[in-house]
Amino acid sequence: MSVLAGRRQRSGYLLSLPGLAFLALLVAYPLLHNVWTSLHDVGLAGLIGTVPTPFNGAANYDAIVTDPAFWHAVRVSAAFTAGSLLFPFTIGFALALLFARPFPLSGLFQSLLLVAWLLPPVVSGTLFRWMLDADAGAYNALLRAVGLETLAHGWLTDPATSLLGVVFANVWVGVPFNMVLLMAGLHGIDPVLHEAAALDGANPWQRFRRITLPLMKPVSAVVLLLGLIYIFKVFDIVFVMTGGGPVNSTTVLPLYVYQVFFQRFEFGEGAAAGLLLLVLPLIGAVLYVWRPRREGAST
Repeated sequence: MSVLAGRRQRSGYLLSLPGLAFLALLVAYPLLHNVWTSLHDVGLAGLIGTVPTPFNGAANYDAIVTDPAFWHAVRVSAAFTAGSLLFPFTIGFALALLFARPFPLSGLFQSLLLVAWLLPPVVSGTLFRWMLDADAGAYNALLRAVGLETLAHGWLTDPATSLLGVVFANVWVGVPFNMVLLMAGLHGIDPVLHEAAALDGANPWQRFRRITLPLMKPVSAVVLLLGLIYIFKVFDIVFVMTGGGPVNSTTVLPLYVYQVFFQRFEFGEGAAAGLLLLVLPLIGAVLYVWRPRREGAST
């Protein structure tokens, strides 16, 4: 029996080798190389090997955390993440409740909503950049058509509204993702619980507050954690719509890292900024993995 168990164990190791090789080549090596780069003075000449890249310890990290532009990007990312996380979750939850019970053409409406999620982010960003354009934009044209031309302006060229425009586009992309996951959670609630509560005299709001919300907490936590991991590293929509402008009003952390790498050519500082950017999504990923295990152990 022990011989058979040993063979199975060796077979398991052999079968896992392709996956381990994939992780080592595409995850571990780039991450370790990024750590190495963040600890060395690597400029453009050092990258191509024409000059040495001396070890400078934590100097790159010190340069990043003392850069006012970094903390500005942190604040912009916090506002962008908060808006892009809470609004899609709230709207997605409302739509999941709407579609929880089938009605005529509900399948068609769900399919149309999923288009926003299926489109590439670059396409979505280009679409919203056109719609929010100051001159030819659809939103300004609509405002002028209904007699509110005084409200029409350059949504993405005004620092006061540019971040709102980018958040609006990201909300449109994120709502279907939240809706699908939350709808799956709603389908997992036994309808007998609602029927019993209705027989006891509970109104719809009481059933929602006392049954739906408590039973949806595990699913909601997972959806919010996944949303945090995804939104905090969003680059494409922001880059396509505004490029970080105007006057850095939409420069989120991924865009700041891009600027350090490909505009300032400070690859050591860029690597340090990239690792700092990794911290919050990594915490979210750890919570995403750890929470189900903890719940499974408690049960």
